[in-house]
Amino acid sequence: MGGFWPVPDVLTYLAGSWRVERSVRDLASGEEGAFSGTTVFGPLAEGGLLHEESGTFTWQGVGRPAERTLRFLPGSPPGTADVRFADGRPFHDLDLTSGHHVCDHPCAADLYRGAFTALDGDHWRTVWRVRGPAKDLLLTTDYARAG
Repeated sequence: MGGFWPVPDVLTYLAGSWRVERSVRDLASGEEGAFSGTTVFGPLAEGGLLHEESGTFTWQGVGRPAERTLRFLPGSPPGTADVRFADGRPFHDLDLTSGHHVCDHPCAADLYRGAFTALDGDHWRTVWRVRGPAKDLLLTTDYARAG
């Protein structure tokens, strides 16, 4: 795996099940945590994909169940996605036609900057850098196609 893998249609690429490994680093305190689980991108009736992630998040040696749901809707231009929270609020855009995409998501006083990289047909990575008055985090997630 090296470099970027251009993806002509991000929704087609993401569809299916993925194994997920995420590291979470608090850059201020030096604490580290990890998430391990699965993400399933299944079809939405109105078009696009429902992203359902579930697994175990371990922080300070304690593992707890964790899950989240997102909606990946067809974006403009074609081949891209408009990513929304489960309740429909906007999260970020996603365009992997070059194999790499960077976007920002302001959240109250914090800024989330995401970098998305398609590594090959079965592996992709997200890196979120979160900065704000009370946050200084680095979240790195590796996805590997299941099956």
